[in-house]
Amino acid sequence: MKRIFLLISLIANSLLISAQVSVEAEIDSIQIFVGQQTHLRLTTNVQPSQKVEFPQFQPTQMITPGVEVLKCEEQKQDIGDGFEARTMVYTLTSFDDTLYYLPPLTVKVDGKQYKSKSLALKVLTIDVDTTKVDQFFGPKDVQDNPFLWSEWSLPFWLSVLMLVLLALCYYLYLRLRDNKPIITHIRIVKRLLPHQKAMQEIEQIKADKMVASENSKEYYTKLTDTLRKYIEERYGFNAMEMTSSEIIERLTASQDQKALDELRELFMTADLVKFAKYSTLINENDKNLVSAIDFINQTKLENQPVEEKVKPQLSEEDQRTQKSRRLLKTVITLISVVCAGLFGFVAYTLYQLLN
Repeated sequence: MKRIFLLISLIANSLLISAQVSVEAEIDSIQIFVGQQTHLRLTTNVQPSQKVEFPQFQPTQMITPGVEVLKCEEQKQDIGDGFEARTMVYTLTSFDDTLYYLPPLTVKVDGKQYKSKSLALKVLTIDVDTTKVDQFFGPKDVQDNPFLWSEWSLPFWLSVLMLVLLALCYYLYLRLRDNKPIITHIRIVKRLLPHQKAMQEIEQIKADKMVASENSKEYYTKLTDTLRKYIEERYGFNAMEMTSSEIIERLTASQDQKALDELRELFMTADLVKFAKYSTLINENDKNLVSAIDFINQTKLENQPVEEKVKPQLSEEDQRTQKSRRLLKTVITLISVVCAGLFGFVAYTLYQLLN
């Protein structure tokens, strides 16, 4: 009876351990550029006494055609309850841009085989303009510079500043001597409002017939750049450096849901065209163009000044007042003092460098 009980216990324990063994496969990044590396982790939870055999690959051996294994590294970690996690980390790379299927990997635990799930790896490339090879030059030889620019840069730029200040000082002196005004006329600067700029660019898109062009990427790039510039000037945040989702999130509090949905759909289509080579139809292009125009018309601010005056012209009587002459003298004196200080500092610095 004892032997039978012991045999039953061993069989039950073996079945329990077998049921608790699992193999998990995960990859750090499912999308890399050509030549970049990523890590595939194959993990199983076992008891310390169990024997685990992971798939082994030699350096540069293919895990699947087109995907190389650079190295393998086994790791262990205690997870409690008498079990430990054993992990094999495979460093992968690829030099062909395509979508790879990574087949299930088989792990042996005490001679019994367990398979992981299959994975996918997308390898991207960067377009290179090979038609303009004359713009690329080979490396130059190492130059033996007699001095370090970092030591001479400060006195050089201070000398340039001193010359500019001296020229300004001389100009103000001539103005003071001849009693000529510094500002001779009124300048009125006219500027376009953000929505006016955006509508001009959209009219240019129409004039260029980009809506019906086969080059959807150029059309959506121009259209989204126009919207980003408008949003940046209209709402005051750097939309040109933000992703489409970040722009929509910033606009959520200030726009109605319908306008945001149309804008989100436009940006999503543009992203698909630019990054996933998605082909659009002419009616889809027309719809997105109308959505862009509607968004601009719904959010534009028209009650803004379009002209800016730059300092009114001074009269001849005002030019000759004692206050103006005193101000010019004060400015000339300050510039002279600054130039004298700069000259002394530059001269001292050059003396230290030359000695």
